Amino acid sequence: MKKEKRTAVYDDKLKIEAFMFEGIFQPFPNHFHEYYVLGFIENGKRCLSCKNKEYIIRKGDIVLFNPGDNHTCSQIDEEVLDYRGLNISKNVMQQLAEEVTGSSIEPYFSENVIADEETAYCLYSLHDMIMKGSNEFGREECLFMLIGNLIQKYSKAFNDDIPECREEIEKACEFMQRHFDEHITLDEICGYSGLSKSTLLRAFIKIKGITPYRYLENIRIDKAKKLLEQGGLPVEAAMKTGFFDQSHFTNYFSRFIGLSPGAYREIFLDKNSGRETDDEK
Repeated sequence: MKKEKRTAVYDDKLKIEAFMFEGIFQPFPNHFHEYYVLGFIENGKRCLSCKNKEYIIRKGDIVLFNPGDNHTCSQIDEEVLDYRGLNISKNVMQQLAEEVTGSSIEPYFSENVIADEETAYCLYSLHDMIMKGSNEFGREECLFMLIGNLIQKYSKAFNDDIPECREEIEKACEFMQRHFDEHITLDEICGYSGLSKSTLLRAFIKIKGITPYRYLENIRIDKAKKLLEQGGLPVEAAMKTGFFDQSHFTNYFSRFIGLSPGAYREIFLDKNSGRETDDEK
């Protein structure tokens, strides 16, 4: 049987806790939490009872527990449970909801078990960044997208009209173009553009088709490509383009370009070497 492992990380900036259970077989008795729980089933199948309603939860399902939702969970077969989730206090959730909706509300999720690929992707990505200790604003961006999606689909409705804000979005892009090699925060981008976080994210996606953080990643990768083409070392390209972690840079570069930074650099080293040889002839 897979060895049981439990891990938890608290993000001081976001003020939320990420936890991961791996290889869990034990049942959980009837209980409730004073905070919100957003969970994702990575593996296993369980019988969940929540507020006197029965569910069969399995790989890919998301569970949403409001503060005070009583629930119990037990194993169905011999397959162990792998489960990752986020614990969010009522105060923090209210602050997030106000940022997203523009009004002071305490969200109440009407469904406890959902299957939603978009929400699952946001939840997984945010959880992964917190567990890895990322300090990039991408995790804050992901948090707002996750909460906004959950409130829009599974809680009280809010005005989903997305303002144009083209001038403000261009200012946000200008800021990222100028400061791509620095540690940028979402607060700084919002301050420069004059938009709230929620409005910035929604308007940016509408106009540019990608999130602000993905836009910044593209800028950094393009700058890194130019440095590598000129013969710069991957570690130098990483440091000069805002990737302060070598493995982080390598992973992002490979995902965007399809080659490692070193392999990409070699293409241009060989090309330049060939040119020199031709000139000598």
